[in-house]
Amino acid sequence: MTGGLDYALLIGSAVLLVAVAAVRFSTRLGLPSLLVYLAIGMVIGEAGLGIRFDDAELTRALGFCALIMIIAEGGLTARWSTLRPVLGLAASLSTIGVAVSIAVVGVAVHVVLDLPWQLALLYGAVLSSTDAAAVFATLRRLRLPSRLVATLEAESGMNDAPVVLLVVLLSADLSEMHPWWHELLLLTYELAAGAAIGFAVGAVGRWLLRNAALPSAGLYPIAAVGLTVLAYAAGAVAHASGFLAVYVAGVVLGNGRIPHRRAILGFADGLAWVAQIGLFVLLGLLSSPGRLDEALGPALVTGVALVLLARPLSVVVAAVLARPVRGPSLSWARPRSALHRVGWRGSAFLSWAGLRGAVPIVLATIPLSAGTPGAEGLFDAVFVLVIIFTLVQAGTLGPAARLLGVTAPGEAAEVHVETAPLERMNADLLQVDVAEGSRLAGVHIDELRLPEGASVTLVVRDGAGFVPAPDTRLRTGDALLIVATAAVRDVAERRLRAVSRRGRLARWFGEDGREDPAGP
Repeated sequence: MTGGLDYALLIGSAVLLVAVAAVRFSTRLGLPSLLVYLAIGMVIGEAGLGIRFDDAELTRALGFCALIMIIAEGGLTARWSTLRPVLGLAASLSTIGVAVSIAVVGVAVHVVLDLPWQLALLYGAVLSSTDAAAVFATLRRLRLPSRLVATLEAESGMNDAPVVLLVVLLSADLSEMHPWWHELLLLTYELAAGAAIGFAVGAVGRWLLRNAALPSAGLYPIAAVGLTVLAYAAGAVAHASGFLAVYVAGVVLGNGRIPHRRAILGFADGLAWVAQIGLFVLLGLLSSPGRLDEALGPALVTGVALVLLARPLSVVVAAVLARPVRGPSLSWARPRSALHRVGWRGSAFLSWAGLRGAVPIVLATIPLSAGTPGAEGLFDAVFVLVIIFTLVQAGTLGPAARLLGVTAPGEAAEVHVETAPLERMNADLLQVDVAEGSRLAGVHIDELRLPEGASVTLVVRDGAGFVPAPDTRLRTGDALLIVATAAVRDVAERRLRAVSRRGRLARWFGEDGREDPAGP
């Protein structure tokens, strides 16, 4: 009676375990694990083991479910203190930047490949969204300034919403479209309503989690993830942007003092990994390797237009038009644009770090399932392009950051552990590495002057750990484990960055290395 189900479970569990083991294997080889998942799907597909799968509609539905989990995990782990300063730039990249990218790629594809305008703009729309899974998986392994990481993560969490709407619009019959102003108003409503619904669900859910007194600790992670799914469903039912609702709800929940926060984040992280594995394996299964060689030419043309023209121009335009940030000087000072604040080095890194992953392939299934003319070639070209981008971009982000001088080796990285005392203290465990050239080397522990509520609990030196004394002098290569309560974490991180730049003289200088007129 259950023979078919048994075989499906056997194959599914085997694929899942192989994919989990592939994470360690790909890390040793320096390959992005997401690329390994695509390969697994292609191996078990029609060109490998012979499993035939060509249901684009089912792939789109399951892909959307996976994206909900991935975006929810990104929202739950995003810190509002680092997200808030870059929100204007991230929102500009997710809207204005998307429009610029679609236009540039659309014109290039139309002129070079001689494709119809609708299909050319579809190429631009499908590829204009950066991938949350690729961004989260790649950037969190690098030591980069929090502003750049927060911008890229927020952009990847927010730009799915407008792009999905535009891809659906461009996949429809042009004769059935409303006037442009009607579509613009509809897009504005869906984004605004999605953000409002996400905030409402997150705020109400946060209050419920605090006051529900559930009988089992294991129910809190299920409830938290369920709330993010509820945000998506409520947004979709209200004809609003469900993806934006998921991200906003996740941010509101993740930044509240909710019970068992560590368990919630761990559960969401596990679900996001399962979603990534399942999504990439499914997309690899849907692909047809025999057609991919024909898509190489269009993929390279589109990729060159995207990387060399569309992405850099969209970053510059979005940064210039982002909400200006006033400097710390007198009120008559001219407001500085986000481009001025990020600088040309940061803008160049933002341009190169616009990673594409599963999201463009999922978006390519929308015109495929709608029967849009040329959709099959679009899917193949996007599939090839994502493989190329994953191989080239993900592996070069570290060298690119070092070449542009935007690395931050002294940046504190959060260490995720399951500990009841940290939960009761509402505290986080941070790791700071004393890298080559860091002015932390030579500083005594008591000279760090960390705020009350933050303390260095362990120093790892030459592979051995010890509890430091106040007069312990830090050395190059040391790793510090710091416990900081949520109330003082931001202050502690700013202090550590300042000492990393200026050493003992950090009390006289601001975080950016400028003299502090207020003195110590």
